Amino acid sequence: MGRTLENKQEIVADLKQSLSESTLALVIEYQGLTVAEITDLRRRLRPTGTTCKVTKNTLMGIAIQEDEKWQPLSELLKGSSAFLLVKEDFSSAIKAYQDFQKATKKTEMRGGVMEGRLLKDSDVKALGDLPSKEQLMGQIAGAINALATKIAVGINEVPGGLARALQAVAEQEQGSAAE
Repeated sequence: MGRTLENKQEIVADLKQSLSESTLALVIEYQGLTVAEITDLRRRLRPTGTTCKVTKNTLMGIAIQEDEKWQPLSELLKGSSAFLLVKEDFSSAIKAYQDFQKATKKTEMRGGVMEGRLLKDSDVKALGDLPSKEQLMGQIAGAINALATKIAVGINEVPGGLARALQAVAEQEQGSAAE
């Protein structure tokens, strides 16, 4: 059964909407995946706020036509494509896909697009190696705590240091007064 024009327009509108909310789009070769495996991939991606769209390259081609930010995707539109549309936490999304890929050994990362730039598989891997949003927040909080501790220790040492400095000045003055 062929898709009606209306149905195709709905799909394109849905893709455009998803792309407008995404910071990164990844294209994977998914030939050979079963419905259960695609469901598993979607389940793994859900906590990262990433959607997996399995659609015809022609429909994605239409969806990105007027959007410069996503046009480089056209270079990746070949073969059986699944599109991972990542809202924010791209590091966690890439890690979730990599875990899935290790488990199935069936898919291949074709590349992606971020901020209007085409990313090769190696670029995507590098993005995946970056700390996740949670890890970054933890590192920032840790740095703030360490700094706060240093400041508190520094402030506590001031009175002792100040007292010693005043003592030294007072002793010097007494010494010069005694001469």
